[in-house]
Amino acid sequence: MRLLCLIAVATTIASCQPATHHHASYPEPFPDTVALSFLPGIVSADSLDFNAAFSPDGRTFYFCRSVNRKWSIWQTTFDGNNWSAPALAPFADTAWSQADPFITPDSTVYFISNQPTEENAPPGDFDIWYAHQATDGSWEAPVNLTAVNSDSTEYYVSLARNGNLYFASNRGGGYDIYTSARINGHYARPVLLSAAINSPVMEHDPCISPDEQLLLFTSVNRDGGMGEGDVYVSRKDAQGNWGTARNLGPAVNTTSYEYCAAFSPDGKYLFFSSDNDVKWISMKKAGLPE
Repeated sequence: MRLLCLIAVATTIASCQPATHHHASYPEPFPDTVALSFLPGIVSADSLDFNAAFSPDGRTFYFCRSVNRKWSIWQTTFDGNNWSAPALAPFADTAWSQADPFITPDSTVYFISNQPTEENAPPGDFDIWYAHQATDGSWEAPVNLTAVNSDSTEYYVSLARNGNLYFASNRGGGYDIYTSARINGHYARPVLLSAAINSPVMEHDPCISPDEQLLLFTSVNRDGGMGEGDVYVSRKDAQGNWGTARNLGPAVNTTSYEYCAAFSPDGKYLFFSSDNDVKWISMKKAGLPE
């Protein structure tokens, strides 16, 4: 399981863009009734594959692959007829473990990495980093999001349209979900979400909707769950408080471990990871609004 792999890697060494574009070219068959593996043999292959993020033009799909306990970010691009063979993303740095890409409409990628903040230092815990794609297609050097990161592990970042950021961290002693408001171009001190989201067990992999009214996340061994890790959903009420989270049910969750929820560019499909593959299903079948 990806989360357990993350914990093991972090210990040994000592990541949903609900985009606003509508141009993704989805491969057939479409998962209108049951969840299907996404792009078998390209994205979902004979490896541990997870994550889902589209480029702003909807023609490049980013995902992660675990090889020899190291994560790397990969991509496949649609040329108008076919999706390309998977290749390392141009901003990827294989010297470190990197995962959980999130692409914003202005072509900024957020991701996690155990890259140290000081040159020539050994790998550290996982932090959130970001890099911007220039108009010529090149990627700027990644920057550590110091306003949000701590001396503990941070991972799986998701942003609402207003820039408010959601992520998971074990800074409080257990894995929980936090949010950081973007105010005047800067991120405020992260705040732990309420008991409607976080519980005595482990929560991680938050996915926030563009309007910040819907939050998906994974909870591990929560009472009433279907498997070890299930995807849950919570909605904001009229007062702006998160409602009690509910299990998405058997259309998404199984006796296995489901994680890395992400919305498709047009909001018609839900992506998630399970059984070493990236999967997708219609939002309607998942019980979510399109």
